[in-house]
Amino acid sequence: MSTKIALQMYTLRDYTKTAQDFAQTLERVHRIGYAAVQLSAVGAMDGKTPQVSAKEARKLLDSNGIRCVATHRNWDSLAHNTDFEIEFHHDLGCDFCAIGGMPNEYNAMGADGYKRFLDESAPVIERLNATGIRFGYHNHAHEFQRYEEHHKTYYDTFIDSPNPHFMLEIDVYWAAHAGVNPVRLFERLKGRVPLIHAKDKEVVKEGPIMSPVGEGNMDWDGIIRACKAAKVEWYAVEQDTCRRDPFDCIRSSYQFLRERGL
Repeated sequence: MSTKIALQMYTLRDYTKTAQDFAQTLERVHRIGYAAVQLSAVGAMDGKTPQVSAKEARKLLDSNGIRCVATHRNWDSLAHNTDFEIEFHHDLGCDFCAIGGMPNEYNAMGADGYKRFLDESAPVIERLNATGIRFGYHNHAHEFQRYEEHHKTYYDTFIDSPNPHFMLEIDVYWAAHAGVNPVRLFERLKGRVPLIHAKDKEVVKEGPIMSPVGEGNMDWDGIIRACKAAKVEWYAVEQDTCRRDPFDCIRSSYQFLRERGL
């Protein structure tokens, strides 16, 4: 099993809505070869009275030889229920949490919102860091919008942040979709990307689509070299939408990355 390849469980969100489904899905994930996951959109763990608590999830993970190496969490909870979030991550044995995108109130402000988020997130990140939990931001494509006459993107605000604890969880597909070379991003972010989201971009008759890693046109040899140079720790396979059985898709991605030495 790989100690660098993880599965972003968002890919299998339709198979984790109940406690039983979640347990069975983790067994299947283990059989494919994954020894690590990022927990996101696991329905059995959502809500005020989840079917599966963080402690119970840890037991299920442990029984399958799987680690939780990252989460996606709600920014409002991280900011206003920080103690709960700290306990949640400690119960999981997880030291990295990320948010899946810019909260609406900041996003509506454009470039100023990105600067404001950097300022207002700093105390929360400091509290998380004090307990051994790192924080990261996950990109889509819209963060690479250029603004005004500065010839910079909103995402440059994060890259240029002086806060060394503001980590970035680069989704290489969405960066490529925005017309950005992911390799160039990694060259600017050494030591600030604990985990990436790995999915490929394939072209079919209807146009470009998401695909398993290695089945599309992205330069994975170059991306992996850049990730290693940037000290990326985990390659989290994710596929938002799948044109065939998602378990087959995550198996294909896993095998490709293993063949590349991960």
